[in-house]
Amino acid sequence: MSRARASGPSPRRRDVLGTTASLLTLGACTDAGGEPRHTASGGISTPSSRGTSRGPATPARTWVAEENSRPGDREWHLSPRVIAPTGMLSAYASHASARAGDAVAVYVDSRLGDVVVKAHRLGHYGGQGGRTVWRSGSLPGRPQRPPVIDADHRARYTWEPTTVLDTTGWPPGTYLLTVTSGGQSHYVPLTIRSADVTGRLVVVNATATYQAYNTFGGYSLYSDGATRHFENRARKVSFDRPGDTSGARTLLLYEIGPIQAAERLGLDLAYLTSGDLDAGTPALAGAAGVVSLGHDEYWSRGMRAAVTSARDTGTNVGFLGANAMYWRVRFEDAGRTVVCFKDGSADPLGDTAEATVKWRDGPVPDPENALVGMLYEAFPVQGPFVVRDPGFFGFAGLGARAGLSVPGLCGTEVDRAYPIAGTPPTLQVVGHSPVTGEGIGTTFSDMTYYSTPSGAGVVAVGSMLWCPALRGAYARYGITAASTAFAAAVTDNLLRELATPRLGERRPARPDLDAVGASPSTRTGSGGPVAPA
Repeated sequence: MSRARASGPSPRRRDVLGTTASLLTLGACTDAGGEPRHTASGGISTPSSRGTSRGPATPARTWVAEENSRPGDREWHLSPRVIAPTGMLSAYASHASARAGDAVAVYVDSRLGDVVVKAHRLGHYGGQGGRTVWRSGSLPGRPQRPPVIDADHRARYTWEPTTVLDTTGWPPGTYLLTVTSGGQSHYVPLTIRSADVTGRLVVVNATATYQAYNTFGGYSLYSDGATRHFENRARKVSFDRPGDTSGARTLLLYEIGPIQAAERLGLDLAYLTSGDLDAGTPALAGAAGVVSLGHDEYWSRGMRAAVTSARDTGTNVGFLGANAMYWRVRFEDAGRTVVCFKDGSADPLGDTAEATVKWRDGPVPDPENALVGMLYEAFPVQGPFVVRDPGFFGFAGLGARAGLSVPGLCGTEVDRAYPIAGTPPTLQVVGHSPVTGEGIGTTFSDMTYYSTPSGAGVVAVGSMLWCPALRGAYARYGITAASTAFAAAVTDNLLRELATPRLGERRPARPDLDAVGASPSTRTGSGGPVAPA
């Protein structure tokens, strides 16, 4: 994170990509049973607007393709004008991740009268972007009790349930619940997790990061709601509370774009959350690949062990953002609490490997470059994406040349490759983009790829703007329609390759970090130096 985040949250950092209204407007730009195995009912098509099919062929008719052949609708999409003001309508669920068939309670606080709850699965669905799978009738809406706030500034709600969802028959995926009353609405994210990941590309919803930034109840892991001071931040945050703003801001900004892309491609997908990785249920062993989406900052030791073990047995890994695995966390209360003191001296486990500090910090430093390939580098910075290696499979079919500059794709947080301990020896730098920022000067955002002896391939795009760019042009950051088309085509290539087992065997990396001339000093950005082992 930036120096501002180490000492106190920058006002800009609280809403990196703008207001909730602009976030939901981005959402409007989208193209947008169970888990049957492949059938022989034929291939699938991909929209010509995304370019011609490249890389490994999509398998014959996956369950995802079958699901997306069903009629979709736009009921999942809420315009900014219908998002309920804070304090008027809010809701949360008893589960962040549920198995199909689980009963999921929904808790609603309404000052607007009776409510209607709907459940929508995100996907492609012929460009509709989602499908409504369930809806309630009119339900009694009423005010509920205030939170209990403990000594760690953890806000927890104990509301009475408004309704209980029967999720029997719901296919795995990322869902949005919409809660509506008096013409106003609020989102609740829900993942229906996969029972089996074997041979599949696993999409991970970054639920730990959702809660780290959530200020509902007055506290996040960055500050309190009254003074916005870092010193008054929560040390623990709970899933037993609604999401702030729209209720699903991280999902809508950083995750919906790549999810809808993967669904459009008809890849054989599985869905899990941060908490599922931590619990190891199910294990990742046997998955074709696992994908971390655009903002996946908070990782537990269990999460990291699960992904590292899978990589070391041949599972591909993709990081489609930046700043992944920066803070170490613990889960408590059967996964309903995320713990992150951000200060080893205050953490009761601060002198152990469980210390909730940056992964690169002591007492047991284990920097993220050993898995991601890179380190988090800087915030806030901005710049174009610059192609370094046009022969990289992610650029296949694009006619890219070395030095091609694509506006706006690098920022506002970025990763950079370093020739230091832990960096994979096969690291290949395929994008090397100069970025600048106030108080930082010029540094670089890299896109990297490495292969492992197990046959896994690991790719990282190195920019937090990458996934938002999939949603459409964004003038604030110089993201043009051409930028979106480039990012979408590269993402399609990466997803297809990551979904094909043992990418590293088919496409071994060509190590070239030495040729980049990268600095060995990890003090060039604002992420902080790496502590000596």
